Amino acid sequence: MALHCGKTCRQYLLHLAHDNVDFRLPEIKALLSLRGRQCEPSETFREKSPFWRLHGLSEEDVRSVMSRTVCAKSVFELWGHGRTATELKSSLMEYPRESMATFLQDQSTYKINVYTFNKTLLFNDRIKKIDALDYLPFQGKVNLKDPDHIFCLFEDYGLDPNDIPEEPLYLYFGRWISDGQRELIRSHSVKKRHFIGNTSMDAGLSFIMANHAKVKPLDLVYDPFVGTGSLLVACSHFGAYVCGTDIDYNTIHGVGKASRKNQKWRGPDENIRANLRQYGTEFSYVDVMVSDASKPVWRRAELFDAIITDPPYGIRESTRRTGSHKEVTSPPDDFSGESHVPVSMAYHLSDIFADLLNFAANHLAIGGRLVYWLPVYRPEYCEEMVPLHPCLTLISNCEQTLSSHTSRRLITMEKIKQPEVTDALAQLADPRFSPYQGHNSFREKYFSGITKKNEKGNDKPATKEGEGS
Repeated sequence: MALHCGKTCRQYLLHLAHDNVDFRLPEIKALLSLRGRQCEPSETFREKSPFWRLHGLSEEDVRSVMSRTVCAKSVFELWGHGRTATELKSSLMEYPRESMATFLQDQSTYKINVYTFNKTLLFNDRIKKIDALDYLPFQGKVNLKDPDHIFCLFEDYGLDPNDIPEEPLYLYFGRWISDGQRELIRSHSVKKRHFIGNTSMDAGLSFIMANHAKVKPLDLVYDPFVGTGSLLVACSHFGAYVCGTDIDYNTIHGVGKASRKNQKWRGPDENIRANLRQYGTEFSYVDVMVSDASKPVWRRAELFDAIITDPPYGIRESTRRTGSHKEVTSPPDDFSGESHVPVSMAYHLSDIFADLLNFAANHLAIGGRLVYWLPVYRPEYCEEMVPLHPCLTLISNCEQTLSSHTSRRLITMEKIKQPEVTDALAQLADPRFSPYQGHNSFREKYFSGITKKNEKGNDKPATKEGEGS
């Protein structure tokens, strides 16, 4: 991944995590755009590679990215690279000595790490590779515990674990600058969270969604299917004010049956606000309330800087909205409303996403982003199935595989203009809106796939009692 610039530009090496590969490029692009920078892949860019080369950026730029990203492990100032040790040496010898001098002075301390991707080296082999770098003008002392400067030799042995070459396909050497925010995935793990539900969003994905939405301090972020507030937790960590709604009264008020193992009922302080309090971001909590996403309670205005949500798919959470096909009867005159449970009806996925996009078009600020999950049946999926809106432009479309036949797409859209009267007609005339109707049967297709898998498993020869699982 590169920005084209002159030969004197600094280069940086981004060391990426092995998970969530599809989400990495949109996240890095979004974080760079927060600083007014753009990033486009170079001709030699490999999206699945754990190493990306960045050009045309300042050290402040890459530090800013690393302060947010959960898809990258660390970033290095790239001093040299090549396909062989000889090419690496030539590249390092061409690196300006004045740029190295600050970090190689005799009064400084340093250490060199060796990192190999797709291959494990013995300790002695690592030492030999470090000794082979003796042509570099290091003058300081080695300090393995607390060095002033850290350097790393990276060796890339490709992506195929079944075909590991004897020699690395590519080598890099650089100075460590900063680590990413992988620790957030552990510190915000749902397993450690005070208030959870059956569909609480994974911590890593929550932070990725916040980054795709370019959430920044003082933004107002809204989740119309807030659930237990995992997305609000992630957005509040980055300094945004957060609010949300959900049709489920028990979830919003933190009452009813618990989702945690060995716990029957929720405790008196299990709610979304307590989750933010747990992570020290309660000051960012605006409020949540019971509301039907199909009938927005908000005035028609640009209220939100970002809308981030995970709508129900009808698998572990039902897709319901208020209303009834039956004749509506008014409550008695003396009804106080204290024990009223609204009648609900099916809420088709096509309607959920149509309402979500219309809501975003009406309530997002210009430049604000909508980030949401779209469930798909993989054998039938095509890009034309992604819902569109005249006021929103598609930024990225990333896949998370759920099974052999289902997945969900992380859709990121940005508002580019205010809604107009003619937009409704444009939506009806756009042929890319009609194919999504087929996803209304996603639940049936999801369970039919599981049934077929089970039936296939039942065709296997029977095992003796106690064998297999």
